[in-house]
Amino acid sequence: METLNGLLSWRYVPAAIALYFASLAFYRLFLHPLARFPGPKLAAITRYYEAYYDIVQNGQYVFRVQDMHKKYGPIVRISPYELHVIDPAFFEKLYRQDGRWNKYDWAYDAFSAPGSTICAADHDVHKARRLPLNPFFSKAKVSSRQVLILQNVDRLCGRISDFAVSKTALSLGAAISAFTRDVATEFILGKSYNSLGQEDFNAAMTTVFQNSGHIWRITKHVRWFGPTMMSIPRAFIIKTADEGTRGFFRYLNTLEIFLASATFSSSTDDHSPPNVVHEIVKSDLPPADKSFERVRDDIGTITGASFETTASVLRLIFFHVFSNAEILKRLRAELASAAAQSSGSLDLKMLEQLPYLTSILMEGMRHSPALATRLARIAPDRDLAYGQWRIPAGTPVGMTTLLMHMDETLYPDPKSFNPDRWMDLEVRKKAQKTYAPFSKGTRICLGMYLAWAEMYLVVAALVQRFNFEFEDVTAEDFECVSDQFVIGTRGQSILRALVTAYQG
Repeated sequence: METLNGLLSWRYVPAAIALYFASLAFYRLFLHPLARFPGPKLAAITRYYEAYYDIVQNGQYVFRVQDMHKKYGPIVRISPYELHVIDPAFFEKLYRQDGRWNKYDWAYDAFSAPGSTICAADHDVHKARRLPLNPFFSKAKVSSRQVLILQNVDRLCGRISDFAVSKTALSLGAAISAFTRDVATEFILGKSYNSLGQEDFNAAMTTVFQNSGHIWRITKHVRWFGPTMMSIPRAFIIKTADEGTRGFFRYLNTLEIFLASATFSSSTDDHSPPNVVHEIVKSDLPPADKSFERVRDDIGTITGASFETTASVLRLIFFHVFSNAEILKRLRAELASAAAQSSGSLDLKMLEQLPYLTSILMEGMRHSPALATRLARIAPDRDLAYGQWRIPAGTPVGMTTLLMHMDETLYPDPKSFNPDRWMDLEVRKKAQKTYAPFSKGTRICLGMYLAWAEMYLVVAALVQRFNFEFEDVTAEDFECVSDQFVIGTRGQSILRALVTAYQG
């Protein structure tokens, strides 16, 4: 009899499960605090709607969200818990310096770096961890260390000159990635990764970093995936994986060696090269925030965020500058005029004053802002207002810089590369409210001044020294086609070119 009763009770399990999910769907559609907001019903019921576009469709949810706005209006419910806005007037209200603003832990926990400042969801935790880092990445600090960047520019130019002499095709895309990796590791850790010294510029690493977004996308929806991948012994992966993956895990090993070296030098040698580890160790952070594991998470995300974000926009800029004779001519004329007035030496401060060069960099970052993904913010202690809508406290609400930068009401003919749109200072001033390649507010990009300095110095140098003729590359290769957290392009790092010396 007991067996029969047990069998009968198990018969109700499927019905109970079905009832649970039906009740959950009913609650999310009709009783949830976000139930009144417009959007696809399936997106309101389950995150698996987003998972389909993230995983199966390889990072297409950013474009699905764009389509939602075309149908439902400027504010849309894009998941059971999250809203998205596409209205420039709301941008400065959401990304601001005053008040407490949390990040959405669901998105940032997927990086499996709980000690990272960048990934810290809580406003107060982020503020405390970032405080000792701010002076290291300040505009004044970057300017004072521009010699480090210039040395890497010279190394890059030396490698490119070798290709000009040999008349062999150059992978400029891989070379640019090598440059940004070496600058970032040397600036942040005091030691260069020396990608510029490798014959192929460590091209496999470039590909791995560009494609690492799929691990993040999967882990958002399958929480154990990322930690499981990272728990696999590195020695096993280095022996069995493809070259790119092996290179990535060798990089992680090297990063830990650099970190240990920086920790030791910070505690024993006041004359060691400046490094972020020293700033953390000497700060007032509690001992737990100075642990090896916590600092490793921080260094890993800070350096990683400095690689392909800058390299991606530089590849786009070089393609458009060297593919458009008029842009190239005007830029060279501006640089030549500035060099003549400064006895041939152009430092960072001088380059920052050049309007056309600055306009080219701004246009490049309009096309290729640091991130493709949305940046949700949470006001934990107050409701937000958008038009007639009241957004409940604690609700993740985000905007996507890429979509705003491609808004034709803000930027006519948005897909064209047109530096002249920034030459009018009044237009530039007006656009600053919605121009945010490094985001804005309390979570503005930590390394933005380093990125600006790299771009100014390397673009000026290559334009004055070389001509590039690109092979089998079009502007479409640099457009965003997927959300890899950063910009995912069709061409990835491909930017092959024949190079000759410029005799200006």
